Amino acid sequence: MRKFLFYMPALAGGGAERVWAVLASSFAKAGHEVIFAVDFDRAENRGFLDPSLRLVTLHRNHAIGVLKLAALIRRERPDATLSGIGAANLKHALAALLALRARRAILCFHGFFPSEPQRLSRWANRLTPLLTRITGRAVAVSDGLREALIRDHGAEPRRTQRIHNPVDPLGAPANLSREALAARAPIVLFVGRLVADKDLPTLIDAFRRVTHPEARLDIVGDGPLREEIEARVAAHGLGDRVRFRGYIADPSEAYRRARCLVLTSRFESFGNAVAEGLAHGLPVVTTSAAGPVEIVEQGRYGTVVPIGDAAAVARAIDGALADPGDPAPRQARARQFSIADAARRYLEIIEGMIAEDPR
Repeated sequence: MRKFLFYMPALAGGGAERVWAVLASSFAKAGHEVIFAVDFDRAENRGFLDPSLRLVTLHRNHAIGVLKLAALIRRERPDATLSGIGAANLKHALAALLALRARRAILCFHGFFPSEPQRLSRWANRLTPLLTRITGRAVAVSDGLREALIRDHGAEPRRTQRIHNPVDPLGAPANLSREALAARAPIVLFVGRLVADKDLPTLIDAFRRVTHPEARLDIVGDGPLREEIEARVAAHGLGDRVRFRGYIADPSEAYRRARCLVLTSRFESFGNAVAEGLAHGLPVVTTSAAGPVEIVEQGRYGTVVPIGDAAAVARAIDGALADPGDPAPRQARARQFSIADAARRYLEIIEGMIAEDPR
């Protein structure tokens, strides 16, 4: 059994935060000792943490937080430390250096750099060539992101590996039939943060063109662009057909009600919602952003449309509502992103890292 320390700024309402909570919990359930460190407390994804692991709060101040994280690493001497998201990766690398355990640190990249405009994240991303050489490993959540890290940002190729995000099926029905899916109300589902990368304006423009007379759009998620998107919905006269449901920690009920899932992202390093939609057997309409295209295997398990093309999105939604198809192949594809498989891959990387840095 090993000891692991996971670090994330907070368990806020994002996909990366949920992934980290689920992965840490899977290690704890397997019998490993797990510490989860955060800079400050947030409740949105705290419920995904297994009660057996230890939750440690550091400090909101970046400098104090780094020092506290370094002290925690020195005191606990975990076999490996893991972090996710740009700013957290930088703080983690600094803390691991201070604790003289940088070669036992794994930095996980969850997004393309344009998606992380915050000042500290920009600094972390600029330092990618250095950070990926002084730490033990770097992990990208898709092949497209790994290629971008190496080609465009100077990441060290040998130490930079790809592990797809683990996907919680969120209580997906095990034996959903084609007929049962087609009998659902014509609800189009979007799950994600309301931020520029998700290109919600294209989604609203597309839904305005959908011809199915009873189609409705459920938007699950929250973010800084909510008021702008609500205004766009009102301007198009769609107020009675579009429902804003806000952030939901467990969106399983929304997946079980929907007939199809749509994602109109301009940048998407993985696309948890796409994999979750497949796990629920839903036909998926997605733009050609890197992560979702990998998940649906270039259109084998979903419909891929050009980025920013509202007309193409509308046609694809109409097609999915008219004939949702067979859920079984999609659910089988989603099982390839299991929590157990992701945990196994991380453990393989960790054991290789430990072999290079025995202590």
